[in-house]
Amino acid sequence: MKILFFTDNFPPESNAPAIRTFEHTREWVKAGHEVTVITCAPNFPMGKVYAGYSNSFYQTETIEGIKVVRVWTYIVANVGSTKRILDYISFMVSASIAALFLPRPDVVIGTSPQLFATVAAWVTSKIKRRPFVFELRDLWPESILAVGAMKKKNFALRWLERFVSFLYRQADLLVPVTYSFARTVEKEGVDPDKIVVVTNGIEPGTHKLTATREEIRKKWGIPQDAFVGGFIGTLGMAHGVSTILEAAQKTRDDASLHYVIMGNGADKEQIKSLAREKQLANVTLIDGQPRQDALNVLGAVDVSLVLLKNTPLFETVIPSKIFEAMEFEKPIVLGVRGESRDIVVEKTHSGVAFTPEAADEMIDVLRTLRDDPEQCARYGANGRAAVESQFRRTELAARMLAAIERVVSDTD
Repeated sequence: MKILFFTDNFPPESNAPAIRTFEHTREWVKAGHEVTVITCAPNFPMGKVYAGYSNSFYQTETIEGIKVVRVWTYIVANVGSTKRILDYISFMVSASIAALFLPRPDVVIGTSPQLFATVAAWVTSKIKRRPFVFELRDLWPESILAVGAMKKKNFALRWLERFVSFLYRQADLLVPVTYSFARTVEKEGVDPDKIVVVTNGIEPGTHKLTATREEIRKKWGIPQDAFVGGFIGTLGMAHGVSTILEAAQKTRDDASLHYVIMGNGADKEQIKSLAREKQLANVTLIDGQPRQDALNVLGAVDVSLVLLKNTPLFETVIPSKIFEAMEFEKPIVLGVRGESRDIVVEKTHSGVAFTPEAADEMIDVLRTLRDDPEQCARYGANGRAAVESQFRRTELAARMLAAIERVVSDTD
């Protein structure tokens, strides 16, 4: 089977969409399929092209058997909204043109959260007369309103809402990453038989720590004897990382607690500015690092802080960083409601939840875990067991592949 996959993010980028797409397509290649990924020059989240790449109109490489086609885009940093929309549109246009010159696939897949990648996939599926698969990683335009990028639903957002609903119904297969997303698209009139939920996950044993806890803490100036909560990932408008700074300010006289914030993103400079303004010596700020370095920092903290803003939309999402925490047996301190809480607290017993953006509650949870190392160990062990039994990436990739094969078989 020839699979054509449109995605705005792909390794060497290391954000969640890039890693999910790479690990899925790698498994499909291992299963004997021919996979071509259309993406752009790696630049996320700083808007700077990675060393060894250029923002060319068309360049190709092969990564673990996956043919990767990189097209030109209007590259900007992961901040603001207007220029980022131009970035997204440029990818849609360039990717659609590039697809014209590729062999006819058996199936065309587009993945969000960059919605315009799915538009390119839909257009290509129509031109090539092949099935269209929509992998749904984010809800548009709800996510725009949830992060405050726009304050109210104007004409443009209402039009976008109608168009997204149209795309849902156009898909021969919808692959949402949460069951909440599945319920949302069903309300838009999508046949439930066309929906297959494939959550995020991680493959146990494929990610290794290459430095000790003591080495990493020394490298970044993290106190060796403190109980450390770490947020490691994109510092975006959705994440509510300022809650950590509020907690740090309230516990600045408690030397037993320390906080690590690692990443790049739209809110990074604001977070740095607030930390300087409040003179928070109990916070270690680290710019985004290559994936292995980020994993090493995760290995050096005591608990993984997983946060989103306190808005109803985020009750429907599952941050992928919870699976990395589970893999490395880190208790999860979760500031997210809804489906994420059900997974962490009710189903896997891998951590503790608190009300999103409630710094006092987060402090109480951290102090409770600090004083109960045996409970921390149980949460960590439960998380690792859950990854192995429920969220193994190879099995999730196989589930999605089986759904794709059924669609292709039904179309032929």
